[in-house]
Amino acid sequence: MKYLYLGFAVVLLACLLPLPYGAYTLIRFAAMVVFAVIAVKYYNEQKIPLTVVFAALALLFQPFVKIHLGRTVWNVVDVIVAALLIGLALYELKAGRDKE
Repeated sequence: MKYLYLGFAVVLLACLLPLPYGAYTLIRFAAMVVFAVIAVKYYNEQKIPLTVVFAALALLFQPFVKIHLGRTVWNVVDVIVAALLIGLALYELKAGRDKE
């Protein structure tokens, strides 16, 4: 799962580049799916705070009812969420080493 976090962090950081509008819509749809999957994972692990965070992110990024925050605010959100994903990936990597 840590590779999913890292891969999607890269995708979110790619949103800082000037891309066609359709690419942003595709990324929002993918983000919705990825964050919903992560929310279910944390729900199954009974980690409710992380479940709520990723369910909220799935709702924020969903492309059907667009939330107009402006490009600058979306860039800040993308960077913060990418940092969260990288942090979780590093945590899982460290936790995996401790188990071995």
